[in-house]
Amino acid sequence: MAATLHDVARLAGVSIKTVSNVINDYPHIRPATRERVERAIAELGYTPNLTARNLRSGRTGAIALAVPDLGLSYFAELAASVIEAAEAAGVVVLVEQTGGDRDRELELLRSPRLKLTDGLIFSALGMGQEDAAALDVPYPLVLLGERIFDGPTDHVTMRNVEAARAATEYLLASGRRRIAVVGAHEGEVIGSAGLRLRGYREALDAAGIAFDESIIATTTLWHRANGARAMRELLARDVEFDAVFGLNDTLALGAMRVLQEAGVRIPGDVAVVGFDDLDEAEYSIPSLTTVDPGREWIAQTAVRTLLARIASGDEAGSASLHLADFRIVERESAPAWPASSSSDDLVGFAGRS
Repeated sequence: MAATLHDVARLAGVSIKTVSNVINDYPHIRPATRERVERAIAELGYTPNLTARNLRSGRTGAIALAVPDLGLSYFAELAASVIEAAEAAGVVVLVEQTGGDRDRELELLRSPRLKLTDGLIFSALGMGQEDAAALDVPYPLVLLGERIFDGPTDHVTMRNVEAARAATEYLLASGRRRIAVVGAHEGEVIGSAGLRLRGYREALDAAGIAFDESIIATTTLWHRANGARAMRELLARDVEFDAVFGLNDTLALGAMRVLQEAGVRIPGDVAVVGFDDLDEAEYSIPSLTTVDPGREWIAQTAVRTLLARIASGDEAGSASLHLADFRIVERESAPAWPASSSSDDLVGFAGRS
């Protein structure tokens, strides 16, 4: 039979209240008493009844994380980082997958399942700015992503425009002038694709280079297959480009595969830069130069912000915005030194074998 609180108190020669105070790390306990209780707990193999403790505190000791698609490497790695940060704080994470569908995201915000948790970290993809009011929920909520700004809840996100501009400027500084984009979303303004395309255009404008729609490849979801498909379409257009900016790493990796199949040298003919700094980017051939948008910081800040809201309740103050720093991670697919060939040597790649 499992040891009880009474058993620990009897063995340690103290009251049940004292045992409870030791378990809950009450500060005003004599060291000798604390040591005696802890020795009794270890000897009996006592495990605190967390369910009863949570019922008394009104908390579950769990938080929820909702992401669009764990099949996308970025969200899988983000979820792992959130779980690690939560475990360090003594909290478990229940993960929900929405598929990036607006109706499912809205349904999740109202789901009775959330009563099993103390709060939610929510990465929205299907919802948009017009849905900001739906984030006004009766439980602690931290928003991730770039679909909704200025909402009624804490928001942790990355500097998409600035980071994309820096990635484009990096390619320009290496001597590239015809930078194709893989992953644009037609008509999108707010959202990762729209914001990163804005940063790209800002860099071109600052360099006095005209924007060329013919080297912008649109996709739907940001999977490798879509990056490969977009690159095949670019090659079929027979347009000139000497660099590729994949709006995320998986798109860039899919595009690189097609370029290599077509006999295009990376980075000799075409430099490639991605966005996200996924683990696999370091091990691709060639390894992928990319933007580290601060994913670890985003996960840690989201957990810390949510737990602060849970602890302080209605006294937490107004909604806050937290923006991650970023950096360019230089690897083999786009070295920083200037390209050896000039823009006069550009060719279209259709027909290469």
